[in-house]
Amino acid sequence: MEPTQTGFIAKLTRVKTLKSDLLETRLNRCLGLVDLAFLGMGSMLGSGLYVLTGTVAKDTAGPAVIICYLIAGFASALAAFSYAEFGARVPKAGSSYVYTYVTMGELIAFIIGWEVILEYLVGSASVARAWSAYLDTLLNHRISNFVYEHITGGPIDVPFLAEYPDLFAILVVAVVNTFVALGANVSAKFYSSCTAINLFVILFVFVVGMIYAEPSNWSLPGAGFAPFGISGIMAGAAPCFYAYVGFDAITTTGEESKNPAKHIPRALAIALIVATLSYVSVSASVTLMVPYYDIDPEAALPAAFDTLNLQWAKYISGIGAIFGITSSLTTFSFALPRCFYAMASDGLLFSKLATLHPKSKVPIVATLLSGCLVAILAVIFDQNALVEFLSIGTLLAYTVVAGCVIAIRYNPQFKGLKGENAEGTHGDVSPADFGRLKKRFRFLTFLDRIRPGFVATTATMILIVLLFLTALMTVRASNAIVQRQAWAIILLVLMLVLIILSLSAICIHHQNTTPLNSKVPFVPFLPALGIFINFILMVNLDYVTWIRFGVWITLGMTLYFTYGIRHSNENRTVEVLDNAINLPSENSISQDDVPLIQGNMTEEYPQPTSNNFTYGSTTVNQTLD
Repeated sequence: MEPTQTGFIAKLTRVKTLKSDLLETRLNRCLGLVDLAFLGMGSMLGSGLYVLTGTVAKDTAGPAVIICYLIAGFASALAAFSYAEFGARVPKAGSSYVYTYVTMGELIAFIIGWEVILEYLVGSASVARAWSAYLDTLLNHRISNFVYEHITGGPIDVPFLAEYPDLFAILVVAVVNTFVALGANVSAKFYSSCTAINLFVILFVFVVGMIYAEPSNWSLPGAGFAPFGISGIMAGAAPCFYAYVGFDAITTTGEESKNPAKHIPRALAIALIVATLSYVSVSASVTLMVPYYDIDPEAALPAAFDTLNLQWAKYISGIGAIFGITSSLTTFSFALPRCFYAMASDGLLFSKLATLHPKSKVPIVATLLSGCLVAILAVIFDQNALVEFLSIGTLLAYTVVAGCVIAIRYNPQFKGLKGENAEGTHGDVSPADFGRLKKRFRFLTFLDRIRPGFVATTATMILIVLLFLTALMTVRASNAIVQRQAWAIILLVLMLVLIILSLSAICIHHQNTTPLNSKVPFVPFLPALGIFINFILMVNLDYVTWIRFGVWITLGMTLYFTYGIRHSNENRTVEVLDNAINLPSENSISQDDVPLIQGNMTEEYPQPTSNNFTYGSTTVNQTLD
């Protein structure tokens, strides 16, 4: 009889096992394609559109902010391809966390899940603070002046902390989380209504902007369209990437979407296209109405209309901004409890966080906790510190999901949810050859003897490390490379050669060609490009952000090794089966005992999971509900 793998390393690398019916869920499947598309658009068309545009245009790129958004949109699309494929394969709550769990193992999945929580936690707080700040600007800073006069006695001058405690943000967070707690249907109607009003205002801004456009603002003497040059465009692309953060909120609805295999990929595509067109339209309008150096970075649109004495347009754009930022806050607040719920359902976080409201089917405890944490962050921390903290967690999640796509394509066993009427067949490749060497490379006998999929997965991990080192060198040693210093050139060439070898080691194996409704094209090259771009953006972040990131990871690892590793559903299932199988010979397990074991496990461990476990000649196929 084969021994079970219960060693420490095996626990860290064990993968999540999925139910045979991937569509089974405790949540309420009530969201259609339109709901998911509005969820994605609402998450992206918020503070980034109304606040970030003016800042980048005035201080970093000028009218070329349009190019910045196009570059950032392309980088986001590379990540969205990966999320779309996994959304079609694994229709589960948890987004990149669950995608990593079924491919890379438990430890990496926990790290990514912990970072996804950070993404939505900090994202919600930064949007709540932006909501309050934008309203304060429209009211001529009456809110902040009141706090200075009656509470703090003046601005607070402490690094990373806000200049004043944003008490109004608490009210905003409380109202939004109330709608979220009422259920997915109510939340969808609320954020969809806000987003629809926002889209109308965006169209209004574009039309009015074109009517009052002054083309000479794009060709100012000594400035032109890109007054800060190529370097300004590239520097502006990094913060513009933040504007697209949140599209992955769509993938947190895997257990609430009516048809996740079809709707999640389509919603991602619609949301990204509409968001990109909106950013380009608003950027063009603002930079054509007023010279880039006259743009108000805090409220670009109202200030631009004010300059043209269009007071009515100023207030319409202000209303649109409030609704847009409200929609963004709602979508972030909607996604965050789903991440807590997914990890708690797997036993990696406290089980109370998986508690559902009996009527609304909302993870109610997770929703209440999320609202409290977001309110605390919004009151205390500075907006810029929150945005930088958000970026690093998001980029890491995008990177790992792209790596998971490469690994899973060469996994001979994982199929996930096969899409109905999905295009494509296995073609000339037999399922038995998934993850194995292609015929013309079978002469590499030392590779052909290795378990199918192992070489491709290992090469993927090596590739990710090499791409990070190359990005680090490209950014931090750029001067040495430009000056053609020998050590820099040799190291760069060595990295490129190793990257090519890693990609080659992956490509000489057969892909898993199981047909899906959405698949990333040009694997492994397109995901590798996305990984490299993400790393370029990450290594450009301030070192203080990396320190804060390290502190967050340390907190997460402490939680995992003191709680998650012992309470994981995968750990529980193996322990129960071990106890049943390692009985004395007179009580040894037989096929007749399997139903009894299933019943005992169901009674003791009600958390949902599913597995096919093989122990010697005995296979246990069980589902826990």
